[in-house]
Amino acid sequence: MDPIESRTASSTSVVATLRQLIVSGRLAAGERLAEIPVADSLGVSRTPVRLAFRALEQEGLLEKAGKRGYVVRRFSEADVRSAIEVRGTLEGLAARHLAERGLTEPVRATLADCIAEGHAVLARGHLVEDDIARWSRLNQRFHDAIVQAHDSHVIADAIARNNHLPFASADSIALDRDALPAEYEKLRIAQLQHQLVFDALQQRESARVEMLMREHAWVGFRYGQLFRRG
Repeated sequence: MDPIESRTASSTSVVATLRQLIVSGRLAAGERLAEIPVADSLGVSRTPVRLAFRALEQEGLLEKAGKRGYVVRRFSEADVRSAIEVRGTLEGLAARHLAERGLTEPVRATLADCIAEGHAVLARGHLVEDDIARWSRLNQRFHDAIVQAHDSHVIADAIARNNHLPFASADSIALDRDALPAEYEKLRIAQLQHQLVFDALQQRESARVEMLMREHAWVGFRYGQLFRRG
């Protein structure tokens, strides 16, 4: 792994950095990772690296390699696309059911608060280090509020199982630090999609909100690439 500019980082930003290194191929399938070399390369302590390894194992990007260390899991682009499509389908179903039932006040308040927080993250017009963890938290709250609003846990359980596949989770933010303007645009579009989803839910437009959630699932995987091309 190439040296990376020294920085202080939370486990959330370390997770995002390692995701990007994996998706870009700088961390290749089968490559072994250990806490100390990775911590030294990122300029952080071992604790956020240890937490990041565990999180990435849960996401299906790393596998344990013996008693110590991890190895980058082998997966194909088709695996990633299928996992994202499954999540989009399931979250779209959850959103459609919610629109049909109507928003409760607690769910409405949570979604509105997430959108307000998103505006605050994007307000300065560019991204800084702390924005990674901040966006990750609000994004997870937004998705959880929709999925967990259902009386049944069937959809939420299916999403939880799918989240163990590479880049399937709504929280799988892969931040390219060499293309921050494109990453900012990606989050700006994600924020707009949150607003459109919220509007469709309030209007009880079940078919529209299902479509919006299915498209929203792709924002982390494809939108950054589109903006970099521009």
